[in-house]
Parts: sequence; structure tokens; C-alpha cells
Amino acid sequence: MSKPTRTEAELVAMARDQLKVHADCPDGMVISIVRDGDSWEFRAEAAEATVAKPGYPECVAMLVQIGDHLSKQYDVSG
Repeated sequence: MSKPTRTEAELVAMARDQLKVHADCPDGMVISIVRDGDSWEFRAEAAEATVAKPGYPECVAMLVQIGDHLSKQYDVSG
């Protein structure tokens, strides 16, 4: 049985919504999706100034957890 699909934009929006609830993330973090065969995961990128802000490492760790959860529920379309 296949998982429902979502676009990259939908999955990133879902991740951002969950991050707002669970973490105090600094502005400037760019979230993208990296595919590996049939699986996928989120990647976070930011300028050095954003990376240096308090809470950034916690946001990246939370993003990994969110991605692990969402990747078990959804495939990426496209």
C-alpha cells in the first residue's frame, strides 16, 4: 500500500507549521527536501548569522524529527 503524496511545498509548509508550535526558530532558515531513492528528508540551510542565533541547533534537530515523522506518512510528488 502506497503512502499519500504531497508536493515539496506542502511538506515544507507542514514542517514550518510544526516548528512554530514546538520550537522558537530564528528567521532565515531555508528548508528543502533531499530525495534518496524512494525516501526523502528535510535539509536546513541558513546564513552564518542565523546559524549563530540561539535556538537554531534545536530547530534543526526538531526539523529532523518532524521529517522522520512526515516521511513515514507521505511520499513526495513530482
